[in-house]
Amino acid sequence: MESRPLRYFVAVAEELNFARAAERLGISPPPLSRAIRALEGELGAVLFERTTHSVTLTPAGEVLLPEARFALEALEAAGRRARRAAAGGPKLELAVKADGDGGLLEAILARYAADPAAVPVSVRLCAWHEQSRLLRRGEADVALVYEPYDRAGLDAEDLALEPRVAALAVSHPLAARAGLCLADLGLRADEVHRYIDEVRGRGQDLAQLLTLVGLGEVVPLLPASVADRYPRPGVVYRPVRDAPPAVLAVAWPRQSRSRATAALVRAAVAVAEEGGERAAG
Repeated sequence: MESRPLRYFVAVAEELNFARAAERLGISPPPLSRAIRALEGELGAVLFERTTHSVTLTPAGEVLLPEARFALEALEAAGRRARRAAAGGPKLELAVKADGDGGLLEAILARYAADPAAVPVSVRLCAWHEQSRLLRRGEADVALVYEPYDRAGLDAEDLALEPRVAALAVSHPLAARAGLCLADLGLRADEVHRYIDEVRGRGQDLAQLLTLVGLGEVVPLLPASVADRYPRPGVVYRPVRDAPPAVLAVAWPRQSRSRATAALVRAAVAVAEEGGERAAG
């Protein structure tokens, strides 16, 4: 199956209108319709229900859409990785949030440098949730990332488990307590990842988020290492006894066959194991 019919299919599936999809693709509607018909013939499945007033995805189309998006993204990522390699020789791009390495980054890079498969590393500092996108787009080769993150198309090794703490303004009613439970925050265990995502959306980075904490606007759940590494006036950290642990992982594209990426993953796992922080399983 070629990539062009998949691009055409995705455009129609997202627009649900052949005229708009054709305009988006820079072609006229008749060849677009023929291409979709040819794709349906190749697959032996109808992808769209068409009427004079509407276009909707069939069950087969709904199944194909995420797969087509992933396939097209993988092709584009391969091209980006090839261009990166041609531009400056072998180099490994490591994506990490500035406060999202659990204190392991320097040790991982030192361990990696001793591996025969190591190549020069460029550390790309990024925002929350950006690591997965960079990996899938071929803009990064490997990432250190805390859950929750989008695992689609990625492989990962869990490195460390950390207790979670709540960050509170010193004036917050719960700040006087030595420890908290999820119920104090109005949460259940199965709501923690959703809650973390929602609170992350309030700030672009940890500095902004802690500013909001000091103003009493948010109460984020953070890895315990943040409390040690980022003390801040006006903010206190309190352990949340029954919160699921924060999981730090090293992640990479599932289709990667890079020896340099594999070497960095080995280094990350070794550092976590030596530090007694490796997540079980």
